[in-house]
Amino acid sequence: MAVQAKKHLGQHFLTDRNAARKIVDALQFTNKLDAVIEVGPGMGVLSDFLIEKKLNAWFIDIDEESIQYLEEKYPDQKPRLILGDFLSVSLEDLIGSEKVAVIGNFPYNISSQILFKILEERNRVVEVVGMFQKEVAQRCTAQPGTKEYGILSVLLQAYYDIKYLFTVKAGSFNPPPKVLSGVIRLVRNPTPQLDCDEKLFKQVVKAGFNQRRKTLRNALSALIDKDKMNGNRFMDLRAERLSVEDFIALTKEITESRINHE
Repeated sequence: MAVQAKKHLGQHFLTDRNAARKIVDALQFTNKLDAVIEVGPGMGVLSDFLIEKKLNAWFIDIDEESIQYLEEKYPDQKPRLILGDFLSVSLEDLIGSEKVAVIGNFPYNISSQILFKILEERNRVVEVVGMFQKEVAQRCTAQPGTKEYGILSVLLQAYYDIKYLFTVKAGSFNPPPKVLSGVIRLVRNPTPQLDCDEKLFKQVVKAGFNQRRKTLRNALSALIDKDKMNGNRFMDLRAERLSVEDFIALTKEITESRINHE
């Protein structure tokens, strides 16, 4: 029995076992983790190595056929095979663990949503090793001043140290995707929370990049009073020129300008 890849779920099953082993071996903190969650295990090519390493691994897939296949393949893992949507579950409710890693050959059609979910769970998810469409992987690791640098770059790098590990060719999958794939590792940085209003920080980053060809003076017009920000060092720059630290500083300055003019 094999699982039929479903286009609407964005399934491309990894068949290259060497690549699968490298992905699992990229997990750094296995001795410090309460659990590892594999998202979208499919036919279990990553799962094989997670189980081989005797990790406290859990497997969640929205595809009922995949879960049925894995229940036959790993009968002793049945309590850890969860039919569900990673995007909508609470990790605390799911396994109750405090420090978890997330690993997966993530469906490319929801890869950005998976990363935003990880951001929501950032105080629980201390490490991620994942395969994404190469362009998404490059956006996660992009630096200021590059065309790839954007919302994902800033929000993820505010909370995680991110490294691009390696590229996987289309021929390593069944069916082969029409794009290259990139594997990255995210490790939670030591900062429990940013030194600014985190909700406003997110708004500033999103507004800045949603109109990335405009200067921040214009891109942030819905968030700031331009007159109150006269002379601000960031206002005549575009969002892509600012580092994570710059966005934190700008958020603090916007907060202060609001307080001073109340």
